Amino acid sequence: MSADATTQSVLFPDLFAKPVWASFDREHGSSDGGAVLLAAAERPLGLMARLVDAVRDDRQSAKVRHELGELLRQRIFAIACGYPDGNDAARLADDPIHKLLVGRDPVAGAPLGSQPTMSRFENSVGPRDLLRLGEAIADTVIERHRRRLRGRARLLTLDLDPTDDPTHGAQQLSFFNGHYHTWCYLPVLGFLRFNDEPEQYLVAAVLRPGNAPAKAGAVALLRRLLPRLRHAFPRARFRVRLDGGFASPEVLDFLDAEPRLEYLVAVAKNSVLKRRVARSLGHARRLSRQSGQTEHVYGECHYAARKWSHKRRVIFKAEVVRLADKDPRDNPRFVITNLRQSPRWIYEQIYCHRGDIENRIKELHEGLQIDRTSCSRFWANQFRVLLTAAAFVLLQELRRAARHTSCARAQVSTLRERLFKLGVEVSASVRRFVLHLPRGFPFHDAWLRIAKTLGAQPG
Repeated sequence: MSADATTQSVLFPDLFAKPVWASFDREHGSSDGGAVLLAAAERPLGLMARLVDAVRDDRQSAKVRHELGELLRQRIFAIACGYPDGNDAARLADDPIHKLLVGRDPVAGAPLGSQPTMSRFENSVGPRDLLRLGEAIADTVIERHRRRLRGRARLLTLDLDPTDDPTHGAQQLSFFNGHYHTWCYLPVLGFLRFNDEPEQYLVAAVLRPGNAPAKAGAVALLRRLLPRLRHAFPRARFRVRLDGGFASPEVLDFLDAEPRLEYLVAVAKNSVLKRRVARSLGHARRLSRQSGQTEHVYGECHYAARKWSHKRRVIFKAEVVRLADKDPRDNPRFVITNLRQSPRWIYEQIYCHRGDIENRIKELHEGLQIDRTSCSRFWANQFRVLLTAAAFVLLQELRRAARHTSCARAQVSTLRERLFKLGVEVSASVRRFVLHLPRGFPFHDAWLRIAKTLGAQPG
């Protein structure tokens, strides 16, 4: 036995009934055997081709060892598999499944791009490339669902929401944000919902400086997305939902000027709105004293802030929150809207459902580490955010394919653990590549069903 082989093995002499020898000697093995589903999910989307077309490659062709498409696929598939950092490239360079995902021979193919190669790649993309990449992701998502719904969606709901992205170094445009009490970036994310479907599809991800107001870039983002949506779904109704940071004159004037557009925009309480809700809060307090529980009363008023061009309808929820061992607390909420239904119906049936996007944002943070923006350059970090967004688009497509399985509503981290993290040995013949997967895989039935949904045929 060679010295190298000895360092790749360990012996448990008395742990079980017989000694156990663990040896890392599978030459063409991988722990991501199920990740071939990602390539199957990407094929009908055509996402990679759009992304490649969006980036200009200024490298000298004679010196290129890794094509642009290979680098994009390597990085996006690695993020989807739980490797969010560029440093992970060194660990995955010889992984046969990741070579297969990129399009190389998993056994005889050359190693994938190294960490320095990935670092140069991330820092080579400029602002114009990033704009085209963002548009490519949006166009891919919109076109995918236009085909799926044949352009006949009744209602499209677009939600924009900022989130914090803490920074821990000398990143460009990292600033202290008093609301989040940390140095950070403040990306804004856009999600698209079709009719009454439960899934909200990521359609935009824009990194912003840590001191950016919530409204920054909102009008520009809406100007890019709404025409695309109207072209793809000409007969649909369109609805935009925003939180309180977007309630600025320029955003509201833009929403008012758009044809066939419903909107709901939260607005922070102020002295004027407090006076308008005072009577309803008094009613809610009486109800709460009688019932001993949290109570709320709905109402509406017409209101114009000093810089607004005109008065708008504002619905409110006058709520008194009563918790055990605590004094009752007033909690009034206000929403600007051009809808005409009752305040209670608008708030409970439309605006409250906006909270579902918090689950999607949680997936992006905890499942894909969209906040792994540790590059020094701001544009490189924006590129990382878009790469993570592309990985999330693939995983959402995979979740659609899993809708009749036990993984139908699984979070992306659960999808990864159940479907991708499979020990596999890869072999190659003249005619095919063979993935030797474990027979005792607990999610065998779900995996096969998803694979067939994505185009696989019985073997």
